[in-house]
Amino acid sequence: MIAILDYKAGNQTSVLRALNFLGIDACITDDNSTILNADGVIFPGVGAAKQAMDRLLEKKQDLLLKELVEKKKPLLGICLGCQILLEKSAENNTKTLGIIKGSCDKFDDSWTDGIDENNIPQKIRIPHMGWNTLTIKKESPILKHIKTGDSIYYVHSFYPTPEDKNLIIATSTYGKEFPAIYGYDGLWAIQFHPEKSGEIGLQILKNFNDYCNNK
Repeated sequence: MIAILDYKAGNQTSVLRALNFLGIDACITDDNSTILNADGVIFPGVGAAKQAMDRLLEKKQDLLLKELVEKKKPLLGICLGCQILLEKSAENNTKTLGIIKGSCDKFDDSWTDGIDENNIPQKIRIPHMGWNTLTIKKESPILKHIKTGDSIYYVHSFYPTPEDKNLIIATSTYGKEFPAIYGYDGLWAIQFHPEKSGEIGLQILKNFNDYCNNK
């Protein structure tokens, strides 16, 4: 069973629907025992880093997440969950979980991405919202049957910057190249929304469940 951590931060229901579509046994829960006994845990989220951290700290779910990592429970962070696994966020200068060294930084609206019909560079719009493509940097169980050029769906104004660049599994480009997926086997952080990314996103969720079942 896959536990989706409930900390009142957004898109848990969308993730559950995607897992149910795949026939994967899953539930949304804030019960520590259920989470600790699950085959794997998904840590999704949308919204502001400080509000999310306040909720996690209030229920001591920050300690729960750290315990999951210490016990090597498979964990998948999505969007805001991906960002706050790091040490700090530029959003309201928020101290975050610090499970992985690094920071979450904001896109700069002076950056450009592409040109118009007059060959004039186009400044990016923030948030980065819509479809983009993956560039795979290293093999990973989370990317089984996924290839460079596959399209995924983003909604974000901030992007993760892990200190250890060897943790970067795949990237996308929007004004600059940024990590789309980072982590290591059993702990993955995904900046885009797999639950909104069609067949590619569903495959990634299936890959996570397969890893949990075969661990």
